[in-house]
Parts: sequence; structure tokens; C-alpha cells
Amino acid sequence: MPQERSILKMIWTNFRNSLRPRQIKGNLIGKDSFGNKYFEIPADPSIGKRRDARWFEPVIKDKHDQEMPAEWESWLRGRRKQPPTTEEVLRNQAIADMKKINAAELEKEYHPEGVTEKKPDTIKTFPQYKEYEIMPGDKQDRS
Repeated sequence: MPQERSILKMIWTNFRNSLRPRQIKGNLIGKDSFGNKYFEIPADPSIGKRRDARWFEPVIKDKHDQEMPAEWESWLRGRRKQPPTTEEVLRNQAIADMKKINAAELEKEYHPEGVTEKKPDTIKTFPQYKEYEIMPGDKQDRS
């Protein structure tokens, strides 16, 4: 006997599911070196939720444009599925610090102390030549 779809049964099921309590408070996923906390509410396809809800709680509540590691930002934006590990964040921070040190050494090597590049006093927008007219019929009078 084939299973029949009943409109009333579907309405009743959806109504009953809408009365179930939903998860409002997220699960703490991790914390970064700046002190920001990261939360997630996992997706639940049974209620029609297809994506995870992810957010962070900044250290200073009023300031939402605080620094955060790139790994955590990519997790927040959904570019990666798994949250970053502490070792991964520390390793990438060490690489960034090494690049800063190398850049400072190259700056010293190619621009030693006391030698500065001289910039022109004024930068003109267009070159001016004696043989060209400024306005049609007017020659530039340069002595």
C-alpha cells in the first residue's frame, strides 16, 4: 500500500516542530590570543537550517572591529569547516613575525641609516614646452 501524503498531517508536523525549543545560546568553540571567544550553533536540517551560525564575542564589548587571527576569520566566514587549532595559529604567527624581521633586515641593507631618497619639490601635472601653444593661437611667453 503506497504511503499517502496528507496536507493536514504535514501542517500538524510543522506546527509541532515549531513549538520545540531551539538552541539560542551557541557552543563555545575556541578562544584566540587576543581574548575573543568564538561560538557556533550547528546546522539542523530537520528544522530547515542548512548553515551553521557562527559569531564571536570581542574582549571589549563596544568595539566589534578588533583584531583577530586570519584563521579564525576564515572560519567565521565559512571558508573553512574546522576551527583552527592553537598550534596552527601560533605557527602562522611565527611565520608572520619572521617575515617582519626579514623585511626590516632588507630595509637596513638597501636603505642604510642617513641615506634618504630625495623627492622632487614640486610635481607638475603636465610637462610644458616652449614650442607648444597653451590656448589655440596663444604661444607661451617664456623668457
